[in-house]
Amino acid sequence: VQPPEKPLQTEEWNKLREDFQSPEIFEEVMLNSMIRCNSRIDVAKSLLTHVAKRNGDIAYSMLVKYLTLCVQQRQVAEIRDVYDILKVRFKILESGAYNLLIKGLSNSDQWRMALTLLEEVKKIMIPSRTCYESCIKAASRHQEMKLAFELYDEMLAKDLVPTLDVLQSFFDFSRGVKGAELQKELFDILLYLRENQIYPHKTFMRSIKIWFESIPGGNWKGRLTKIKDSGQCPVCNHQLEDSNLTEEEYSNLSERIIRDVIHGTDTFRKTSPQ
Repeated sequence: VQPPEKPLQTEEWNKLREDFQSPEIFEEVMLNSMIRCNSRIDVAKSLLTHVAKRNGDIAYSMLVKYLTLCVQQRQVAEIRDVYDILKVRFKILESGAYNLLIKGLSNSDQWRMALTLLEEVKKIMIPSRTCYESCIKAASRHQEMKLAFELYDEMLAKDLVPTLDVLQSFFDFSRGVKGAELQKELFDILLYLRENQIYPHKTFMRSIKIWFESIPGGNWKGRLTKIKDSGQCPVCNHQLEDSNLTEEEYSNLSERIIRDVIHGTDTFRKTSPQ
């Protein structure tokens, strides 16, 4: 179904609904189409007004779909209005709605409200990775690096695995910034990548390179290159460490699996759900 290009009156919406093959799901399908086509907000609002007049209320799922469109277009005033409606009507929202609200607010000048909302989420559930990363990016964007790293550490403590996108943002927003503590935090991220054998994509790699070169008084110079089969860097001639297990490491890992998993007493680790 193709969304209209301008707001419609109730009679016009009724006509479209009657002509639709499944009238009972018309509004849901129409809102999905509006999200896909990135329709004007006033067009979507006219649909919600039509639904409210007909039903006396607007379903939760429709409010969340409208919220998705508002976040997509960074319509901060509308995001806040939807949040106010949701707060009054529902005691607890599901994680998807919180993700949208925090993402929408964190991309605006009211980003600190996203932090407040994150604190509210913590009281009722473990915030999602999306919630944390939206707040981390907002804090980094506004040069609140200490806050950004506090949220990052909190995220790791909850066993939430950060995306490369948020890790890259730390380097993007720390260019040319002085401070031994900040440098230590960024080196810790590099160690995290190393220890978990996570390999940055080209864009992330360039961000790391630019950050090193921007360190005040550092005189770093980075170059993109290809590593030889020998594992030696052709630029600095350093020998890169091998990512393969040594015989000793393999033996230790094998012993632990046999002892803790195969011969272990924890049946949940030893069996599948079947």
